[in-house]
Amino acid sequence: MSNDHKDPKAAAAAAPAVSNFLRAIIDKDIADATYARAGMPSVITRFPPEPNGYLHIGHAKSICLNFGLARDYAGRCHLRFDDTNPEKEDQEYVDTIMDSVKWLGFDWEGATGNHLYFASDYFDKFYAIAEYLITAEHAYVDSQSAEDMAANRGDFSKPGVNSPFRERAASESLDLLRRMKAGEFQGGEHIVRAKIDMTSPNMNLRDPAIYRIRHAHHHRTGDAWCIYPMYDFAHPLEDAIENITHSICTLEFQDHRPFYDWVIERAAEGGFFQQPVPHQYEFARLNLTYVVTSKRKLRQLVEEGIVSGWDDPRMPTIVGIRRRGYTPESIQAFCERIGVTRSDGWIDYSTLEGCLREDLDPKAPRATAVLRPLKLIIDNFPEGETVECSSPVHPHHPERGLRLFPISKELWIEADDFMEEPSKGYFRLYPGNKVRLRYGYVVECTGCDKDENGNIIAVHCNYFADSKSGTEGSANYKVKGNIHWVSVATALEAEVRLYDRLFTDANPDAGGKDFMALLNPNALEVVKAYLEPGMSAALPDERFQFERHGYFVADRVDSVAGKPVFNRVTTLKDSWGK
Repeated sequence: MSNDHKDPKAAAAAAPAVSNFLRAIIDKDIADATYARAGMPSVITRFPPEPNGYLHIGHAKSICLNFGLARDYAGRCHLRFDDTNPEKEDQEYVDTIMDSVKWLGFDWEGATGNHLYFASDYFDKFYAIAEYLITAEHAYVDSQSAEDMAANRGDFSKPGVNSPFRERAASESLDLLRRMKAGEFQGGEHIVRAKIDMTSPNMNLRDPAIYRIRHAHHHRTGDAWCIYPMYDFAHPLEDAIENITHSICTLEFQDHRPFYDWVIERAAEGGFFQQPVPHQYEFARLNLTYVVTSKRKLRQLVEEGIVSGWDDPRMPTIVGIRRRGYTPESIQAFCERIGVTRSDGWIDYSTLEGCLREDLDPKAPRATAVLRPLKLIIDNFPEGETVECSSPVHPHHPERGLRLFPISKELWIEADDFMEEPSKGYFRLYPGNKVRLRYGYVVECTGCDKDENGNIIAVHCNYFADSKSGTEGSANYKVKGNIHWVSVATALEAEVRLYDRLFTDANPDAGGKDFMALLNPNALEVVKAYLEPGMSAALPDERFQFERHGYFVADRVDSVAGKPVFNRVTTLKDSWGK
């Protein structure tokens, strides 16, 4: 059965909590009864993606953090779509984000109701608050050109200059806002700005924009609106409307926090919210080696055909790592293991793969696969006969039974299991050497056949009939080599995709690097492999350990009944460290 059907929530609940600074903050709030006095749960978090693309592994950290804290403190986590930019958003992204969150093992529905929200649910309230801010002279309508506005904003070494419209009468700004809403103006003619401080060293406080004109169709509200709130204005209001207790963002929003607080404080002064109001806390985003997470760069990989799509198993998108064969449990374990800090750092990709191996090793049934086949002919094996061999479905779980497969005169073995002239320390097949065919007989190599170009096309050997594994006579044979095989007559021919890391550089996203020049030419190799016959029953998303090779999954898109296609999820050991 696919591991997708396990219960990652139960596994996560059983795992010990990793200490982090957010837990210390929450523990203090609980001790102080900060939210309990207001009759609120102690923890209400939210995961607030913009529906303008596919989620990636960095978002998985945020999902696990926000939903995990809510779970651990018996609170709730809202799934909220910040859909304030209609030109880039689409229902397709809403659907895939919801599916990704559920696949990771989390849900926004529970005993307290359905906590699925959209910023567009609050457009009327946002607008009412904008009118209040103008009336209270906390905001104004600016009619500068975009070029003049940018020039007057200054930079980090030069203070900004007040707009000539900054002291516009509140009544005039209010009239212009209402006409903007009515659709009288084109995009860029006017914009609503908060009135804060054009000389502030924090650029985010230099009269930031809060509303702009956009004549664009919205995926939920249609053409009802032609003005839309800016993200930095809408986001704190959404948190306040939903009574979020701990608004958890990545570090790049740290400089935005003063404006976050400013918006909520001004709206609370107008009677729109009650205390206690939300507070924003920042944590370090996930920086994973050998990965890029920039939406622009990921889109370039898709649009230029470097990968097959957003769900290409080499992509760091959640749909990509899911198709690659990662499990929800392994992603949750990874996010727990790396912890939560305020300082940026890099997490080696091997940590993610290690969590996956730890999750799959006790679960994945074993199977035999020959990925680079070379024919082995047992010359003295009776023609047309077969002998049944068996192996445990899982070596540590005998209760899961045995898998059965026949041995016959002609077998497929790995090409690198034969050397005509063996190197030092080579214990596999070479002329005159004996090896054990795993779960089968001991054989002695007698030679090989070559084509006209000198390429080896078949290896010959003789077997010892009293040496079969599990029989009394097998103890009489001591050999150092042990190789795996499948019978030519019954093997399942299958396409196997050997995926690896997409980049050769550990930091392809670092400043100044051309990430496209760092692509790994060996990130995908497609081979025609031969598998033990029982693998024809493999279901999409079902994971196996191909003995000696690593962990593989039946592709969730291209596998069909009786003809699975397998993706390599990860090797048995980390080879990149070498």
